[in-house]
Amino acid sequence: MSDIKKVVLAYSGGLDTSVILKWLQDVYQCEVVTFTADIGQGEELEPARAKAKAAGIKEIYIDDLREEFARDFVFPMFRANTIYEGEYLLGTSIARPLIAKRLIEIANETGADAISHGATGKGNDQVRFELGAYALRPDIKVIAPWREWDLNSRQKLLDYAEQHGISVEMKKGKSSPYSMDANSLHISYEGRILENPWTEPEEDMWRWSVSPENAPDQATYVELDYRNGDIVAIDGEPHTPHQVMEKLNKIAGANGVGRLDIVENRYVGMKSRGCYETPAGTVMLKAHRAIESLTLDREVAHLKDELMPRYASLIYNGYWWSPERKMLQTMIDASQVNVNGKVRVKLYKGNVIVVGRQSETNSLFDENIATFEEDGGAYNQKDAEGFIKLNALRMRIAAKKGR
Repeated sequence: MSDIKKVVLAYSGGLDTSVILKWLQDVYQCEVVTFTADIGQGEELEPARAKAKAAGIKEIYIDDLREEFARDFVFPMFRANTIYEGEYLLGTSIARPLIAKRLIEIANETGADAISHGATGKGNDQVRFELGAYALRPDIKVIAPWREWDLNSRQKLLDYAEQHGISVEMKKGKSSPYSMDANSLHISYEGRILENPWTEPEEDMWRWSVSPENAPDQATYVELDYRNGDIVAIDGEPHTPHQVMEKLNKIAGANGVGRLDIVENRYVGMKSRGCYETPAGTVMLKAHRAIESLTLDREVAHLKDELMPRYASLIYNGYWWSPERKMLQTMIDASQVNVNGKVRVKLYKGNVIVVGRQSETNSLFDENIATFEEDGGAYNQKDAEGFIKLNALRMRIAAKKGR
C-alpha cells in the first residue's frame, strides 16, 4: 500500500467518513485531503472543517456546488423528462457525477494519486463514484474502505471511533433511524423499518413536505416561465436554477407534493426499498412535459420518450460521463430550442395539476385546425378516408389470408 502517497477523501464529517479518515492514515499511511460538497443538503458544513483540522488535515476543501449542481446536472436531466422505473426522479444518482468530477479536480490540483469514498459494497454509489472518476482520470486509484475493512456495522464504527479518540457528534433534534441522503433535489430514506416493504413509513420521517391530509384546503397556483426547456422565472420573477429548486421545494412541499415510496432495482443486482421527497422535481417534470406538449413536434416528442428510459438507466447506473450519455444529451438539448413559454400549475394536497400552458412564439397548437367548430377549410375531413385505408391495407390483406 506504500504506492499511495496522497488521497482525496469525500468527507462529510459524520461517523463513517471520520472513521475512514483515520483508517486511511493508519492503514495506508498516506496524506489525506478532505473534500466536502455543499449541494443543498441544508446542513452546516464548517464543523467538517474543524473536525478535519483536529485530525491533522492540512488541505481542506469545502465547496459550494449548489448552482453548478442545479445548472449542469439537474436541469439537463429534466430536459429529458427523466424518470427511472416509472417513478424515481434520480435525486441521489444525479449528484454523484458532480462529486466524482470535483474529487478528480482536487486530486489534480493537489497532486494526489488516489481518491476515497464512503459508499458501501452493496449499493449503487460505489459504481457511480468510480465510473465517473475513471472516465475523468483513467489512472486514478480508488480506495473503497467498505470493500476492504471488517468494520461492517454501526457499532463497530462507534467502537473504532472510541478507541481512536474520534469525536462523533449526535445532532440534537435531527437524529433519524434512517439512512438519509439529501441535496437540493431530494431527500432519500432507507433502512430500519423501511427494509420491510409492507411497513408504512412513519409520518415524522418526512422532512420537506406535509402529508396530503394536512396540506392547505386551498390550492396554490404557480406560473413557470421556460426558455430552451429550462425554468427561468417563477410567477414572473427571474430565478437561477438553484433558486428555482429551492423555491419550488418550499411551495410544493407545503402542499404535500413530492413523496414517493418505491422498491427499485439496484445496478448491483438486489432490490431496495426507499422513500424519497422530491417536491421541486415533481413539479418540474409535470410542467416540462406540459410545455413540450405545446411546442415539440409529435415524432420528436415520441422519440424522446423512447430514449428516456435508456438515458435514465445511464444516470442511475453511473454512466453520466460516458460517450453515450453525452451523445443523448446533445440530442435532447437540440430538441429544447423551441421549448419556450409559460406553464401554470395548481398544487393541491399532494397533486400537481397543469391548468394552463402557452407559447407565443413556438406553439404548434393551431386552434383553427383543432376546433370542433367550423374551421374555414383549414382541414379537409375527406382526406382521412385515404389515410385510414392505406394504414389498414396490410391488416386487410392478412385478414383475407386468414391470418
